[in-house]
Amino acid sequence: MNPWIETYRGMVARWEVDMVDHFTVAYYFDRLADASQNALEALGLGPVVVKRARQRAVTVDCYVRYLHELRAGDLLHVLSGVIGVDGDGLLLGHKLFDSQNDRLCATVEQRVQTLRGRRPVKLIPRQRRLLEARRIDWDGPPREPRDAPAGDEGFQNTTRDVVGPEEIDATGQSALSHYVHRFTVANTQLIARFGMTPTYIREQQRGFSTFEFQLAISGELRAGDPVLVKSALLHLGNSSLRVFHRMLNSRTGERVASLQQLGVHLDTQARRPVPLPDALRDRAKARLIR
Repeated sequence: MNPWIETYRGMVARWEVDMVDHFTVAYYFDRLADASQNALEALGLGPVVVKRARQRAVTVDCYVRYLHELRAGDLLHVLSGVIGVDGDGLLLGHKLFDSQNDRLCATVEQRVQTLRGRRPVKLIPRQRRLLEARRIDWDGPPREPRDAPAGDEGFQNTTRDVVGPEEIDATGQSALSHYVHRFTVANTQLIARFGMTPTYIREQQRGFSTFEFQLAISGELRAGDPVLVKSALLHLGNSSLRVFHRMLNSRTGERVASLQQLGVHLDTQARRPVPLPDALRDRAKARLIR
């Protein structure tokens, strides 16, 4: 049996590209939602099965590497498989390809946990055997541990809104793509504060291009919940930046998600990283936190 499962096949729509004219990260997560649900269906953990057991299969962690960009009209497909299995869940691996030339465009390691309410539930032996039989040889880029600030000192408010009913997915909570839409807004707000504004991006033909996500989901968002994202700049390289975002339910103060986002200052015509101008670098340095 081939352990790899084709879990998505489609294309990039014009309205899914961002300010730097490539497939925006939130819509990668739309495709990931389809891919992970199709993978779980094939692995015996689809929504019908887990609902019958009064459970849910939810994502609690994602490590994403964006390797090659996709543009409007590009075709794509996803292959998925099981990287690992533990007591109350599994680690899925996804590879997203440009279907025109089979170029690998992104890799995703997705930790899925089975829950009853908000408590983890152990997989039964039959489920574990089926999952182990579909293990793949995973060769995605290794994950680097990255430090995160313990508190919010130096963080800035970057997104504030309310979860709409249209955001809710089959698990009964906000879909992953809507977390990422909010983090995208947060990043745009943050970088604008040291000069990488929409006007600068348009006039200088520059932008911020993400190459890595480390996303952790620690809580749940439901329709009507008020959301606040706080963000900080943690690292500044020649052309690279590392940003940390923390998402809260602003009614309760609960931290529901966090994102380490790494990206580069991109020349949108040459499609390659370029150094930050001195003026932007000086303003960015002033906003770095330890």
